[in-house]
Amino acid sequence: MANFTKITEQPSLYDDLEKMATSGLLQRINNEDRKVAEAVEQVLPQIEKLVDALVDRYAYGGRLFYIGAGTSGRLGILDASEIPPTFGVHDRVIGLIAGGDGAIRKAVEFAEDNTLQGWKDLDAYAITDKDVVVGIAASGTTPYVLGTIEDAKRHGLLTACITNNPGSPVAEAAEIPIEIEVGPEFVTGSTRMKSGTSQKLVLNMISTALMIKVGRVKGNKMVDMQLSNNKLVDRGARYLVEALDIPYAEAEKALKKYGSVRAAITQFKDSGKKG
Repeated sequence: MANFTKITEQPSLYDDLEKMATSGLLQRINNEDRKVAEAVEQVLPQIEKLVDALVDRYAYGGRLFYIGAGTSGRLGILDASEIPPTFGVHDRVIGLIAGGDGAIRKAVEFAEDNTLQGWKDLDAYAITDKDVVVGIAASGTTPYVLGTIEDAKRHGLLTACITNNPGSPVAEAAEIPIEIEVGPEFVTGSTRMKSGTSQKLVLNMISTALMIKVGRVKGNKMVDMQLSNNKLVDRGARYLVEALDIPYAEAEKALKKYGSVRAAITQFKDSGKKG
């Protein structure tokens, strides 16, 4: 940590923001956002290492836990919350935030400064050594995240992190550090911007690749999505029309009968019908 520098706290490349025209503000923000995907590209090998490790543990009942504070914690919860409706997988990807669920909408003062609470939050889920903990912290110094990573390692869990400050304490503590160097924020220190965007991209990669690798996608279709609204029923019916070469009305009926695209395809094939 001798050479650790908080890039996320360095001054913006731009000044006198309040004097800029709206078009100038938007163009410059967009210019900075362009840098994010390139920064993520540099850490793809680490993301691959994490996904492969997750796939191995998933087969034995392992779960993925995201843990963070503030924006980082909210992004982890957002990604985890999309897994059940998108892939039909429940309680295998879980997001935790410093301060508890109330902190999702409103900041809880000093919650991120508690180094012991993270492990207590995890321990409520009957943690095993097949589980994986991914700490998310733009600064790489958040006590709640750092303490959780250190405790998780002591209990034999695989640990990883997503941070925007290379060489940070959290990155040094985690076994698989994903260090995304996006540079200074447009508004100095506002890590909800480029840092948050980079975290969202990486979280999407991790969870989507994991779900594909464990068989929750067929071809390029979400065959286990929850049919929770008319749009998704329509989407599923269209998938069945394509997969089974049947009329839309028959596809919609089968989808509602069997409850998922996957189940409908299986039933049709098992019964010797089209497809």
